Amino acid sequence: MLTIVMPVLDEAATVVDALRRLQDLRARGSAVIVVDGGSRDATADLARPLADRVAVAPRGRAAQMNAGAALAQGDALLFLHADTLLPPDADRCIAAALAGGADWGRFDVRIDGAHPLLAVVGWSMNLRSRLTAIATGDQAMFVRRDLFADVGGFPDIPLMEDIALSRTLKRRSRPACLRPRVTTSGRRWQKHGVLRTILLMWRLRLAYFLGADPGELAVRYGYRPARR
Repeated sequence: MLTIVMPVLDEAATVVDALRRLQDLRARGSAVIVVDGGSRDATADLARPLADRVAVAPRGRAAQMNAGAALAQGDALLFLHADTLLPPDADRCIAAALAGGADWGRFDVRIDGAHPLLAVVGWSMNLRSRLTAIATGDQAMFVRRDLFADVGGFPDIPLMEDIALSRTLKRRSRPACLRPRVTTSGRRWQKHGVLRTILLMWRLRLAYFLGADPGELAVRYGYRPARR
């Protein structure tokens, strides 16, 4: 069984549509766990009728996804952003990849939006992922649950948790790079400017690979930790 873990924060405007798209997968046996990071809106209440479980965890995708994984019962985990749409047969694609010997993987991605550069961004993400065996959260990463537990899950960092987990997993095996595409929202590119966001992400990733502290990079990205 596949367990889909969706971290959310203040997604009241989109969470219902995001979860409705997963109901066919639930009907075929997949479970959906939504992990709220302390939303100030009605995200959690809206999610409950459409998920198998809604949990609360400290804010931060790594902490939220780890919390969801800890509640999972299935053989495989799929980590899905609320603004990312899976292909209709995503569960079958993952099952086939794992049955074929893969331990983890991701989908190709398409970025939704009118700006022509977004198509280039998606293409380059897919190519880079194949060449480097590194996946990003936008590509809907999946992994065997026992392997995820064995490597300790996502590192507790505020940014680049997907890159960090990929680097750990690829030491075990290369990812399955599935051709069916997930569609992710281009809202963050469009909000801040497509070219500006591309350049920012390149700088942040380069700085991370050169050893920069993820907390400092998160501040540059615009992340602010929740007040305690």
